[in-house]
Parts: sequence; C-alpha cells; structure tokens
Amino acid sequence: MSTANLLNLQDPQQVINPYGIYTSLRASGELLWSERYDMWLAPTHATANATLRAKSLGRIFSPVLPESEWEIFNWLHSDSILDSEPPKHTRLRALVQKAFTPGRIEALRPNIVQTCVELLDRAEVKRNEQGHFDVLADYAEPLPVLIIADLLGVPRDMAEDLRRWSQDIVKMYEFDRTREQELAAQESGKAFSEYVSAIARERKKNPQSDLITALVEVEELGEKLNEHELIAMCVLLLNAGHEASVNGFGNGMVALFNNPDQLGLLAAHPHELAPTALEEMLRYDSPLHLFERTATADTQIGEITVQVGQKVGALLGSANRDGTVFAEPDTFDITRAQNPHIAFGAGIHFCIGAPLARLEMLTSLPMLFERFPDLQLAGEPVQRPTFVLRGWESIPAS
Repeated sequence: MSTANLLNLQDPQQVINPYGIYTSLRASGELLWSERYDMWLAPTHATANATLRAKSLGRIFSPVLPESEWEIFNWLHSDSILDSEPPKHTRLRALVQKAFTPGRIEALRPNIVQTCVELLDRAEVKRNEQGHFDVLADYAEPLPVLIIADLLGVPRDMAEDLRRWSQDIVKMYEFDRTREQELAAQESGKAFSEYVSAIARERKKNPQSDLITALVEVEELGEKLNEHELIAMCVLLLNAGHEASVNGFGNGMVALFNNPDQLGLLAAHPHELAPTALEEMLRYDSPLHLFERTATADTQIGEITVQVGQKVGALLGSANRDGTVFAEPDTFDITRAQNPHIAFGAGIHFCIGAPLARLEMLTSLPMLFERFPDLQLAGEPVQRPTFVLRGWESIPAS
C-alpha cells in the first residue's frame, strides 16, 4: 500500500483524529498520489502552501450531475468567487472588496460586543438553572450567524433558517455524504437563493445601509454583479464565515479543555493572550482540513509534476502541524509567537471573510472567560463525523 492510501476517510477513527496519519504523510516531504481519492495529497506546509499559491492550480468547479437536478446548487458554486479563477475571480473579488470593506467590518465591532453580551447573559441564566450550558449552541454558533444576518441586512429572526441552510449546503463538501443530505442541500440552496433574490430586488427599489444593498450597487470599471453572482456571494459569506468561526472557536475550546494549563492561563489573562490564543486555536485543530485545486497546466510542486486535469488536495490540518515550520507542532501553546498557519488558505483564494472571523473570535473569546473565569467541561463533547469541515456538535460547560 502506498503511503497516501493510509488516508481513509471511511475510517471513523481517522476522521476523529487524523493527526497520526498526517505525520506519516508528511514524512517524504513531497506530494503523494492517492489511488483511493484519485488526487495528489499535499500534506506538508511547503506543498500545501505551494498548492494554494500556484496560479496553474485552479479552483475549477465540476457540476454535480444530473445538472437539471442540481441547477441552483451548481450555479451557486460556479458563480461564486471561491470556485472561480481569473479573469472572472479578479472581477468578482474587486467588486466584492469595494462592498465588503475593512471599514464595514470594523463598524461591526460594537454590534459583536453587544451580541456577545446578550448570548452570555442567556448562557449564564441557563448555567444557573441547569448547571451547564453549551459553548457551541449557546454562544459560538449563534454569534456569527447573527452578525452576518445584520451585515447582510437580514432580520435576526431568520438566523435559524440561515444556519440550517448553511449546514445543509456544506455537507456536500464531505466524501461520505448520503442521498438524504444531498436532497437537503438542494432544498436549502433553492430556499437560500430565493430568499436573497427577493431581498436584492427590494434593495434595488429601497436601498438600505447593509451589505446586500452595497453588493447591488457596487460597480468597478463599468462591471456589476449579476443576480447569480450576488446571491452566490451572500451564500458564500454565510457558509464560509459561519463555518470557519464556529469550527475554529469550537475546536479551540476543546483543545483548551484538553490542556488545563493553557485553559488556566487564558482564563487568567483573557485579553492579553486572546490574539495569540485564537491563532493557535486555528492552527492546532484547523476548521478546514482539505481544499482541492485542479491543474490547468502541468505544474511542478517540489519534485512532483502535477499533470493537466489532475487534482491536488491541500491538507491544511496536516500542514499546520508540520514540524519543519512549527516548534513542537503537536503541543497546544496559546503563547506561540511564530505562527504562520494557513488555516484561512493562501494565494488568491485566501478567505475573504478572515478579517471578520478573526474580529468575532478576538472579541468573543476574552468575553467568554471574563464572564466565566472558572469555565470547565460539564460532559463529553460530541464531535461531528466530518473530515473536510472539522468541528463539534456540542461542548457542554459549566
């Protein structure tokens, strides 16, 4: 058996903890061909980073078949900035960045603080009444959905629908999805696109101070977003922003609970250590573990030539445990100063929502420990049985 075939995502134990396999995959320092997944694997920091930055390794979306059944889902991706390459990607990113500005993100800070206060108040009531609350369900998960709803200009009472639509759609990125999950993704894609389309039509008539209005109005060199592109951008902002924030926070909290010395350190110095702690949370157990690229031309990565049409899977979770880049990579250290992780990707597809995710985590993490300085586990966390988007279903705490 080739080394690459050690990775078997049908093995539940590997999904729970892939890090031992990652160590074996990194041993050669090169890309490895996986017959099981018909793609090259990039397990080291160098190969994964090079894969993400190579201009001839594109993010090429392959329509889900039959296309008639998957029409909406397919254009939600083919017209998305995530699944486009230059020149389309260049045009989309220029337009979106004119609307999704650093100033607009920074303006969300007071709203994030107030939302954290409200969620923590409810969590405290729940802890007082029941003896525990759920760090995910009661805090980390609703926060980014509420903030993105506010950002887009969607009523907060739609947050549950937004969260459900997002969770249904992203299950399509996994290798072992079921037919039931596929049908749910179709329905959620349809519902989400119809909802955003209706809001966009209303904003054209009655502009508001929200991101959907900005995306409707934005223009660059005479170019505007068409309806499909606008809807795809809103869906991507919810899916990527929600999943990265929730999973980054949740994975990091479990790591903290598993390392009591680091938990105590952060509880004692929540504001001082939050900046390095959140980067270590993202590195140590990354929210995204695999990002696929396809060769549009023969491409050299290290000693390996990736041929036209072949795929490369950048294993971000493995790259962020590479001992040639990170000292004691399997040690969770919230004071780690040198931390060039690639949890948010690299190159032209670096996560456009990373600044917002960081702002949310940098705000919510210290506020959690200010409110609950003696925070501890109140039961066994429940892990999601997913590999690509790695996270938890519940983290009970008291």
